[in-house]
This record gives sequence, structure tokens and C-alpha cells, in this order.
Amino acid sequence: MSAETAKSLETKNKLLEGALRTLTEQGIAKTSARTVASAAGVNQALVFYHFGSVDELLAAACRYGAEQAVARYRTRLAAVGCLSELLAVGREIHEQERAGGHVALLGQLLAGAQTHAALGPATAAGLDLWIAEIEQVLRRVLAATPLAEFADPAGLARAVAVSFVGIELYEGVDETGAHAALDALEHLGALVAALEELGPVAQRAVRHHLRRRSA
Repeated sequence: MSAETAKSLETKNKLLEGALRTLTEQGIAKTSARTVASAAGVNQALVFYHFGSVDELLAAACRYGAEQAVARYRTRLAAVGCLSELLAVGREIHEQERAGGHVALLGQLLAGAQTHAALGPATAAGLDLWIAEIEQVLRRVLAATPLAEFADPAGLARAVAVSFVGIELYEGVDETGAHAALDALEHLGALVAALEELGPVAQRAVRHHLRRRSA
């Protein structure tokens, strides 16, 4: 990589980080080329040089932020051994992301998607990165349960991700209620995980019952 290319990449990363920081600290309404450039410590003309527009910068920042976040937890998710553990890890991630201001960032991205056309697809693409990771875990952990042949890991992964997004946003108006919802999800996970502890005969009986109900 040439020195010029490295410098260009460094500037783009500064702008991406600056955009995420501005969204988190000042909100979508105050996010502009000037405020982002100020947060990044560069000339605001570089916003348009590297990204073409503020909206395209915000869309790129959304994808960049999601990639960084997923990478932070990929190893942890790969070690999950059952559904209840997945939900517990989800709660850990929620707490860490909230403490880091990323829940507030998500709220700003969702709000901004209403008026910034590029943000909607970019936010959805960022969430899809999480959904893909969750789906991998679900396929692995459900394989050992009687639910394996009946569950839809792709749809369930999306439901889990959307549930956590909703809880994260709801927490801003009712923290106690949001925590109760997280508790309920963990209890549901524990019930499903209990199926793994059933003996072969009991597991066959559960599969038989589920087949009859789904016929």
C-alpha cells in the first residue's frame, strides 16, 4: 500500500468514526459536513471528496460501525453452546453497547432513516450482519434439540435481532420494562435449552408431538 493510499484510508476512517461520534453525541439533526469534519479533525471538503455527500458518508458509517461491532463479539458468539446462553450473551452485548453509546446511535440511525434515504438500506444492512451471526449460532445449537426439524433459523434470527432492537429503543422510556422483557427472553431460552437435557425417548416423544401439531 502506497503512502498516499494509506493516508486516504486513514482520512476515510477518521470521517467514519467522526460521523458515528457526531450521531451519538449530537443526534441526526445536528449532523452535517461541518460537525462531522470537526469531530474527525479534518477539512469538511474531504467529506464530499471521499463520500460524495453527507448521506453517503452516514450510510458508509452505519455499515462500518456494524462491521466493527459484530467483529468485537464474533468469537464470543462462536463459543455459545445453547439457546439460553445465546440470549445471555445477547444481554451482555446489549449492556456493553448501551454503555458505549451504541444504543443511542442505533436510535439516531433509525430516526434518520425517515428523512435520509440512504440510511434505511444501510441500517438494514448493518442489522443483517448481526442476523447472519445469530443465524449461525441458532443452526448450531438447535441441531441438538427436538426443534431442529421444525425451527426456521433464518426467521428466528431475524426475530431475535428485531426483539433486541425494540428492547434497546424501549429502554429509553421504560428501563424496568425493558429489563423485564430481557428476563422473559432468557427464561424462554432456558425452557428450550431444557429440551437438550431430555433423554432419547423423551426427545422422540417431543418430536412426535410437534410433527402431529404441524401436520
